[in-house]
Amino acid sequence: MNEKLLVAQYLKNLLPDMTEEDIAAMLEYPADKKMGDLALPCFKLSKVLRKAPVMIAQELCSGLENMEEAKNVFEKIESVNGYLNFFISKGNLVKDLENIEKDENYGSNDDGKGKTIVIDYSSPNIAKPFHIGHLRSTVIGQSIKNLHRFSGYECVGVNHLGDWGTQFGKLIVAYKKWGSKERIENGGIDALTEIYVKFHNEAENDPVLNDEARAAFTAMENGDEENLALWRWFVDISINEFKKTYALIGADFESWNGESFYFDKTDRVIKELREKNLLSVDDGAEIVRLDEYDMPPCLILKSDGSTIYATRDIAAAIYRKENYNFDKCIYVTSAGQSLHFAQFFKVIGMMGYEWSKDMVHVPFGTVSIEGAKLATRTGNVVLLEDIFRIATQKTLEIINQKNPDLENKEEVASAVGVGAVVFHDLSNNRIKDVNFMWDEVLNFDGNTGPYVQYTYARCCGVLEKSPMTLEIRPTSGYVLTEEAESALIKTLKLFPEKVRQARIDLEPSLVARYLLDVCAAFNRFYHDCPVLKCEDENVRRTRIALVKATSIVLKNGLTLIGLKTPKNI
Repeated sequence: MNEKLLVAQYLKNLLPDMTEEDIAAMLEYPADKKMGDLALPCFKLSKVLRKAPVMIAQELCSGLENMEEAKNVFEKIESVNGYLNFFISKGNLVKDLENIEKDENYGSNDDGKGKTIVIDYSSPNIAKPFHIGHLRSTVIGQSIKNLHRFSGYECVGVNHLGDWGTQFGKLIVAYKKWGSKERIENGGIDALTEIYVKFHNEAENDPVLNDEARAAFTAMENGDEENLALWRWFVDISINEFKKTYALIGADFESWNGESFYFDKTDRVIKELREKNLLSVDDGAEIVRLDEYDMPPCLILKSDGSTIYATRDIAAAIYRKENYNFDKCIYVTSAGQSLHFAQFFKVIGMMGYEWSKDMVHVPFGTVSIEGAKLATRTGNVVLLEDIFRIATQKTLEIINQKNPDLENKEEVASAVGVGAVVFHDLSNNRIKDVNFMWDEVLNFDGNTGPYVQYTYARCCGVLEKSPMTLEIRPTSGYVLTEEAESALIKTLKLFPEKVRQARIDLEPSLVARYLLDVCAAFNRFYHDCPVLKCEDENVRRTRIALVKATSIVLKNGLTLIGLKTPKNI
């Protein structure tokens, strides 16, 4: 059991008015290891117990001295300046090492057993390039999905494609005026983007084009087969190209139902809103007023009678609840859409669906390129395929310099190059705006994805060279002789807690940054403690077990954030 929980159990006997959960939440990991491996700041207890923090810490310390079970876990418990400090015993660290190195699924849990989450992420617009701006929703969403799956949840990943709306009227008009079948089939999304950008440039001088686009989309909505056939063609071209990118970053989806799937399901929503007297007419449009919730009204039907994003999103939410019976429905999109989600979540609640409380928007910051804002219509994009190609090429150059005889060089270069881009994104707090700087993303030194992947490969290399099998353990148990060994175990044993916290906070960066801590602790250990050349057999077995435990944590952690784990780099 995690030491935090054990300490909370011990202290509950001394603090009967507090819950174990409250006590565990107060415990900290001191930055200065002289202050212990765990610490309880007693200042927060001062008001409750009406005593000075120093006195509280001293009394709790005295009470714990009489608990035999506490002595087995901690080699020392001390009171210092209002803090109660705990030092984990080496015997307990050895038990932790034994547990980690024999558990390939270390870090997983069954918190979500019997529960289902639906997670809506990536969701690019059809006929537009998959650029760096789409990366965030995809890798953040996939990682959140991985974290839930690792915790026992049934996960339904939904790629809610932007495959409906006036933009398709624009694209149809553009194709009929400037496109050709041969050109689009050869050029794919790039060719579609080219005529889409041309449409906007031409429309600035000829506003009638916008009227033609609206008419073309209305014809689609009314079943015009010529326009619908073009639309289906655009969708197929786009999905085929998207899947190539998803294969590189390990994104997988159980549903590809986009906006168009819910077009015929919006009538039910509108009817229900009318029956419940939630719709109001405003300048010809129909809205749900949200004044009492300090939000602008939610537009349901435009003045021309056509539906909008919110209408289709409400229909999608009802469909997902009825078909998947989710315990939680998560939407991973830009922070700029926060109001939209707050509005339609509230409308669903007003309709009487109590499960609206189980809908969660996971916002993330914007992406810019060298400080410039992304915009498809102006052509200011950096395509993901170009980024991955350059990153892979740079990695291959490094491999040719340092390890020219490596097998499967191209495959490894792709895993590491793509990993560098993904890790750069996920190592940032998701709400933080990201400025995509080529030099920074493709820097393979320091706290990067390649550094973590290389550390994992180093672990694999040591294990391959080891003549020992870990099934044969020292009769006296593993032996810890150096501080770097204990420090590494203390870092590894935090993994389950980091996984759980990342899932609860919906924050993959907690795992990414933790992996950097693991690499730092491992490389200190590797520097200070000879492994294969250690003469003492018991110590050598212990260190090999430490390498194995580290490889398990790194592999599981990298997999959670979507990076591949080549054994040789």
